[in-house]
Amino acid sequence: MKNAILFIGCLISTFSVIGQQKVFTITTYGAKPDGETHNTQAIQKAIDEASAAGGGRVLIPAGRFVTGVLHMKSNVGLYLAENAVLLGTSRRSEYGPKKASALLVADGQKNISITGKGTIDGQSDKLIEDIYRMLKAGTLEDNEWQTENPWHQIRPAEDNRPKLLEWRNCDGVQIKGITFRDGTDWIQKYVNCTNLIIDSIRVESTTFLNNDGIDVVDCRHVKITNSFINAADDGICLKSEDRNRKNICEDIYIANCKVRSSASALKFGTASWSGFKDITVRDLVIYDTYRSAIALEVVDGGFMENIDIRNIKATNTGNAIFIRIGHRNKDTVQSHLRHIYIGNVTVEVPKGKPDKGYREEGPVVREPHNVYPSSIVGLPDYPIEDVVLENIEVKYEGGASKEVAYVSPDALTQIPEKISDYPEFSMFGELPAWGFYVRHAKGVTMKNVKISYKDEDFRIPMIFDDVKALKLVDVSIPTVKSAPAILLHKTDNATVKKIVSPLSKTETVKIQK
Repeated sequence: MKNAILFIGCLISTFSVIGQQKVFTITTYGAKPDGETHNTQAIQKAIDEASAAGGGRVLIPAGRFVTGVLHMKSNVGLYLAENAVLLGTSRRSEYGPKKASALLVADGQKNISITGKGTIDGQSDKLIEDIYRMLKAGTLEDNEWQTENPWHQIRPAEDNRPKLLEWRNCDGVQIKGITFRDGTDWIQKYVNCTNLIIDSIRVESTTFLNNDGIDVVDCRHVKITNSFINAADDGICLKSEDRNRKNICEDIYIANCKVRSSASALKFGTASWSGFKDITVRDLVIYDTYRSAIALEVVDGGFMENIDIRNIKATNTGNAIFIRIGHRNKDTVQSHLRHIYIGNVTVEVPKGKPDKGYREEGPVVREPHNVYPSSIVGLPDYPIEDVVLENIEVKYEGGASKEVAYVSPDALTQIPEKISDYPEFSMFGELPAWGFYVRHAKGVTMKNVKISYKDEDFRIPMIFDDVKALKLVDVSIPTVKSAPAILLHKTDNATVKKIVSPLSKTETVKIQK
């Protein structure tokens, strides 16, 4: 983190200099704040002149300014005053004839920023209406919009739906104070960037699908802090898209954020071609989130290691922790996931749909279903390694029914591996555990972990299948009704002590060969 602090100090110094440079007000270039006039040329001219002058601040004053695609330039800061709204054009044609450009674009630029108290609004309802108009008229190509995808949804392809921001190969980036609203796809995507600061922003985007709040792809030296995310897809998401890219997701700090998601709140993966390393997460509040509070997924031949996540409070969330190795890639390169610490986490998991009533809900995984446990699942020959869960409490609503589904604990070998499937906590279907299901792992430690349910659940609280060097210390399961509380199947070198349950000592742990 010392290098990151040095970089961040230099970045703050750079932006202080920019703040002292000339201000380029867009109304001086003919921009009109009437919510109707298209101001793309005027705003772009202000950006270009600021860059040509060696840098400066492009001021968007109070008002509603419609714009098409804007290209950021080095040493330029876009500043949105209070009550300033930058409205993305609702004309799909203005984002390009084929793959849609983002509204705000940058590639290979240095020392760029968007700051202030204003709003960037994608006008998703109007834009989606125009996209469908073009699709029906045959003036826009899209092979997906009438095809049902695996989530039983019909929608225009992501390439046809503009992001609000996509910045690539940039160094020295600051996004601070502003609000992003109502996109048609990922809200902001940063690819192969270094020295990125995202602070005190707000994302409100639940009006269409794939509305990830923040996507950071193969970026180094990143800080995401003090922000609020309300998204119709993943909240804060780290990805790795290119195995040949020099950068990986490395030296990233995420702290003091509040997240609401119709997918997963904090997610590393699914795209995982290269790597994730040295990532620290602190103090997240998560609520009304459909899928996982924490999801770590390496499934494309990449690696993930040295992840430290602490102080997470999640309520009304469909799953607490999901950690997965898979193999979706067509080559022989195997994924690796190791050295994970997750501590000081409390999660409340309901029986119903946590995002029910939001405008865009997550797609139903299976109906009806029993409440899903947390899962740590590797592959038979490629286990997840060195995972520590400490000071964890998960409260489940429970109420499982054999009429809904029943999987015998004597049939663990029949639970599908789903090696190449899209990773999700529900991917294995119904499971015979209600608290934790761990399979194909090595060096898993659970210390001071408590799981409980409100309504009785017939399933086993914890199942460990093909786990080596397991340590269970100070594990509390106060609500279990029938033996066993912990099932060890093909699990070698296990250390189990200080287990608290209402069952007798001999009933609490069962060893199954």
